[in-house]
Amino acid sequence: MLARSYIEKILDYAVSYGADYAEVFFEDAKRTKINLVDSQVSRCACGRDSGIGIRVFRRLRSEYLYSTDIREEKVLKLMKERLSIGGVFGKRAPLSSLYPHEIVSEGMLPHDMELKRKVSLLRDALEAGKCEGSFIVQGRVCYVDEEQQVQIANTEGMYAEDRRIRTRTRFSMVAANEQDESRQTGFVGPGAMKGPGVLQPEILITHAKRAARRAENMLGARPCPVGRMPVIIANGFGGLFFHEACGHSLEGSSVADGCSEFSDKLGTQIASEKVTLIDDGSMSGEWGSLGIDDEGVLTKKNVLIERGILKGYLLDRLNARRMGLLPTGSSRRESYRFAPVSRMTNTYIVPGTDRFEDMVGSIEKGLLVKDINAGSVDPATGEFNFNTGETYLIENGRIIMPLMSATLIGTGREILPRVDMISDDFVMEQGYCYAGSGQIPIGVGQPAVRIAEMTVGGKEL
Repeated sequence: MLARSYIEKILDYAVSYGADYAEVFFEDAKRTKINLVDSQVSRCACGRDSGIGIRVFRRLRSEYLYSTDIREEKVLKLMKERLSIGGVFGKRAPLSSLYPHEIVSEGMLPHDMELKRKVSLLRDALEAGKCEGSFIVQGRVCYVDEEQQVQIANTEGMYAEDRRIRTRTRFSMVAANEQDESRQTGFVGPGAMKGPGVLQPEILITHAKRAARRAENMLGARPCPVGRMPVIIANGFGGLFFHEACGHSLEGSSVADGCSEFSDKLGTQIASEKVTLIDDGSMSGEWGSLGIDDEGVLTKKNVLIERGILKGYLLDRLNARRMGLLPTGSSRRESYRFAPVSRMTNTYIVPGTDRFEDMVGSIEKGLLVKDINAGSVDPATGEFNFNTGETYLIENGRIIMPLMSATLIGTGREILPRVDMISDDFVMEQGYCYAGSGQIPIGVGQPAVRIAEMTVGGKEL
């Protein structure tokens, strides 16, 4: 870790070049990645990465620079080259300490478990998954763990240290039926802000078997119908739908520039009264959680939509400054190589009181989407499209058959008011988000949600 005197020198140097705010982010991260294919190790990598990122504000303009070489002469030279506009030596507040609670459980760090033990546990789970069904022909698992230590300080006097421990496995099981030449893949990717103590054999086996059942359930899938119809987005990773459909449009990087469909909409009704949307980076042990965000602000529960009313945005320091608001503990980055921006952490729809059986029973013809493979959105227009994973046809109130991947199309402002039923079967799941500040871990969650009508792309039956 960096000496505090060195951090203070960097901050002093920044204000001497005319910055009215400066921030130092130092990171030292150790990572392990293991991939197995049919129980054979196809990749095993252990590495360490460290570096420093420095950001300065001049009113509403910002400059970001980073270096893997943290020697004082190199960093100060880089600052002199990049911050060439001089200024009167300014004042900064003396650094004070903030040590947030470390969200680490199981009493185990990644290096506490031998690499051989990790491989053995993954191999056993993969073998159990392959034996789950007669049509399973291949199994894969990707494993990653990380120990990231950070120091963050700024000219407002904030100084913080944090240690983030994460572990995730992602099973993918392939099922094939030679008779109709169909082939399907099922995915399950549990992760947590915990050490490898979460790798309990019975839990890993359960996840591998679940992925295998998902793959077999989709064999014989028919082409998906097209048109306008009701859609049920199932609990768990179905939450990625709302992450994309409205979450990105509530991030400060879109809102502050007036480029979001929800800019200047605070206090207005943008969704059905059924919808309450939360982003909470302080949830203990969750994959998308942080003790502090990447600007040193304590994470917290942010209510974005409450009973359909827009209550707040996700704001980093710069965009909060632009909007005259306070940061929300939502600033994130993949590493020191990226300037931080407002991003989601653990985003979820609050459970409702409707029964899942009633939701299905209410549909004459529509879809049940259990999994979202990928999605994208234009925050300015709110236009989104999603490629679905495990999908089923509903007819006359019954789940009839599996369907090939569908495309869900619409805008956030169109879809949110059409949410007319929300169940109580809430589940959180884990994934990654890719945006301007790189790849970051996120949690998504929801109970089952029914959208009265939306556009579905696919092929006619």
